[in-house]
Amino acid sequence: MIFQSVGSICSGIEAASVAWEPLGMQFEWFSEIADFPSRVLAEKYPKIKNLGDMNDIPAKIESGEIVAPDLICGGTPCQAFSLAGWKTGLNDDRGNLTLRFVDIADSNDKKRQEEKKSPSIVFWENVEGVLTDKTNAFGCLVCSLAGFDDVIELKRWPNAGVIHGAKRNVAWRVLDAKYFGLPQQRRRLYLMAGGKNFFPENVLFEFHTGRLEEYPSAQLTFEKEGHRFEVFREYTDCLYSAYGTKWNGNAAAYNGSLFIVQDDRLRRISPLECERLMGFPDNYTDLPGAKKTNRYQATGNSWAVPVVKWIGKRLTEYSGDMMNLDSKTNFLLARTTEIPGQGFFVDFGKDIIEIGAEYTLNCTAIPEVCEFKDMSAIVSSDAPEDIYISPVGCYGIVRRKQERNLKINPRLEEVLLSISSQMSPKEIEKRSRIQKRGRFSDPPTLQITEKEDTAPAYCFRGLECNRDVKKC
Repeated sequence: MIFQSVGSICSGIEAASVAWEPLGMQFEWFSEIADFPSRVLAEKYPKIKNLGDMNDIPAKIESGEIVAPDLICGGTPCQAFSLAGWKTGLNDDRGNLTLRFVDIADSNDKKRQEEKKSPSIVFWENVEGVLTDKTNAFGCLVCSLAGFDDVIELKRWPNAGVIHGAKRNVAWRVLDAKYFGLPQQRRRLYLMAGGKNFFPENVLFEFHTGRLEEYPSAQLTFEKEGHRFEVFREYTDCLYSAYGTKWNGNAAAYNGSLFIVQDDRLRRISPLECERLMGFPDNYTDLPGAKKTNRYQATGNSWAVPVVKWIGKRLTEYSGDMMNLDSKTNFLLARTTEIPGQGFFVDFGKDIIEIGAEYTLNCTAIPEVCEFKDMSAIVSSDAPEDIYISPVGCYGIVRRKQERNLKINPRLEEVLLSISSQMSPKEIEKRSRIQKRGRFSDPPTLQITEKEDTAPAYCFRGLECNRDVKKC
């Protein structure tokens, strides 16, 4: 398929440009309002205009102030649909930007029609939570893109699906970045739409020919760049935007997936390692004066570059409709909802789907051909000193685990207890009281004991002491 020009909405730090520019796509304009990502755009792409507020884009397209590109891409704010954002959906102004995204696509196609050009391709990324949003934001999005008169109401939208509508054809699929060469479990929803002569299911879905691969096991201890490393899993949990400020309170803090042991010291993942976890070039966000928190947030809010590149490559190779779902609706009867006079919706679930006797479709989060990397590929020995975790910090993680009755990676707990024992219990208690403890805190539940002629030992409700494996 021949197209070149791209307009990017909610651009962030431009994973789309990193993924697609090598494929020959030319970005005409960005739209980003956050300060630090805007700085990154100005540094990396000085010749591309940042339009700022996306709400102004329809008028700018229709007036001819900016190009009406071949492709519109964006990832409207996910906070309205994520657990971290309390899933407020369209009741949140950020969630309503999802519908403004449709307005931009409509204005773009209107302008392109005036210019005698084909309808644009639409690409949208977001968290899985949008599929279960109580305000049905996803239903509003896909039905608006398709041009349906009414919105389809579902309590849970499928991980994969297709809509052929009066205005556009739409397809979506959840994909997991850990199968695309990133050691990060990052499941995201990827949607593509286009005019009635474009069939996005041919881009997002694959003909299934073999067995889906499983993520392989790997050594959790290794040497690299002259240093000894230990990790707690082969891949991390999803990197989140607040990692820079909430590294010790998220679930990933307890399964160990965002911690690294380097030369017997425990630390967080560095900003450089986070960039590698997302597929960015090294030090992509390392601007002069940049704070680590800014880099963590901007990276965690972005897209997984290899997944987006995979989709872009399949789009550039698109040569027409190979699946012909219109003629196969009889085989998909149980999965198909007809919209009289307007089109149809096919629920592909999250499975391998047989389409008659002719072929089988892969609609899972795993591609037909996987690429695997483990944590050793992203670890760097030059981590900044201030991301190492002190004995007080290690103590605090275990204390919170006990107070909240949380599960913890057993090996991580051993490391936390070992490092905690490097400082006296009284000194840890003194330093830990500098900051106010959370509402779960209950000091009497954790007893600190000191024994004569022995190193400090920490008793956590009957857990074995970290010294000599004796009970206190």
